[in-house]
Amino acid sequence: MYEIKTRNKRVKKDLENYIVTRKGIREKLERLKENPRKESGAHPLHGKLAGKWGCWLGSNIRMIYEINDSEKIIVVEAVGSHNIY
Repeated sequence: MYEIKTRNKRVKKDLENYIVTRKGIREKLERLKENPRKESGAHPLHGKLAGKWGCWLGSNIRMIYEINDSEKIIVVEAVGSHNIY
């Protein structure tokens, strides 16, 4: 199972806010920790975000993250509406 970390304090605060205010996000993150390439509509990103992954957390909430397989870490880069791409 992977561990979820955030890139910085701002991203951590945004993610925590969504977890508290939106139902189901905590459960989606738990499933993502089991398989970060398959859960919650996970998909590889392209262009300037190549090498990163995106997923859907609910309604219009998206998350951009990197996967570190050797350390089993998911690093959240950004979370927010679709305009984070």
